[in-house]
Amino acid sequence: MTWEPASLSEVAELFSRVRTPWWVAGGYAIELAVGHAFREHADVDVLVLRRDQLAIQEALPDWEWWAADPPGTLRPWRPGELLPEGVDDVWCRPSASAPWRIQVMLDETLGDEWVSRRNPAVRRAVADLGGVSVAGIPYLAAEVQLLAKARGTRPKDEQDFAAALPVLDSLQRAWLANALQETYGEHHWLDRL
Repeated sequence: MTWEPASLSEVAELFSRVRTPWWVAGGYAIELAVGHAFREHADVDVLVLRRDQLAIQEALPDWEWWAADPPGTLRPWRPGELLPEGVDDVWCRPSASAPWRIQVMLDETLGDEWVSRRNPAVRRAVADLGGVSVAGIPYLAAEVQLLAKARGTRPKDEQDFAAALPVLDSLQRAWLANALQETYGEHHWLDRL
């Protein structure tokens, strides 16, 4: 399956039509938090709250949407279909002949709280879930993104952690340390926080 990730400016333009919260996620979220690019990316991720999932279909009605049913089978996401918990990723492209451009991730909420996919006991106010870059692009807070990257870390996750660590303030470090301990008990990043 061919990927040609949308640029961050294209993502911002396309998702400016979405009238609910959304955030650039994944490695690009770390780069936006750090303030500069430092590695290559195979895709671009956007986080949307599951409760707002239909807003993205409505904002980009001409795009193709494909749900990644566990354990990773792609199937068309029909207009108006509510994806259930457990179907957390959606691939999208402007047409059937176009390469995949954006991966949308769906996360849970309880009231006004975001609920971690890794551990439902780890929560955060939706209002505090991210920041906004100097270019006006919303991005998932680095410490929240690092929690998602902490399971089964790959070289790129280690690179993201190393790049983000100097820009995390004491509150962000404490939140990540607590979330890592609550989720994994032990984690090799804890010694550096």
